[in-house]
Amino acid sequence: MPDLAIVDIDGVVAAGRHRLHHIRRKPKDWKRFFADAAKDLPHPEGLAIVERLAQDHEVVFLTGRPIAEQAATQAWLERHGLAGHRLVMRPARDFRPAAVVKVELLAELARGRRVAVVVDDDPDVIAAMEAAGHPTLLADWEPRAPEQEATLRTAQEREGRT
Repeated sequence: MPDLAIVDIDGVVAAGRHRLHHIRRKPKDWKRFFADAAKDLPHPEGLAIVERLAQDHEVVFLTGRPIAEQAATQAWLERHGLAGHRLVMRPARDFRPAAVVKVELLAELARGRRVAVVVDDDPDVIAAMEAAGHPTLLADWEPRAPEQEATLRTAQEREGRT
């Protein structure tokens, strides 16, 4: 079996910063936040990495998006030429930090398999994956304004929503 290449979606292959305004306000509009994911533009850098990795790895998309968004996420991947790869998502009602959930999900995925690389844009996920012994690549191609970073960090690591 080929080695695994684990790739995040938001901030890696999909540009989702345009949706953050839905979760900056109170109350946060998570429904709209995820509905607008259909409008995410693809990141050329992320697409190129997936294309390269798919040549000799099994690519698995590992996202903090909730499993309720599976059909919409799969449709987005198909629309942007990323179909055919396994998609692993955050379990329903699991609001633990993304770094915790993703390391746990990867441990299940990687039983008996070698993980060649984990590509993610969340520095906390990268640090947790490195601590778990996995090679990593920080996706740093999406511009990061400080207020966006704070919103994302809260959503991913405190609220466990994405």
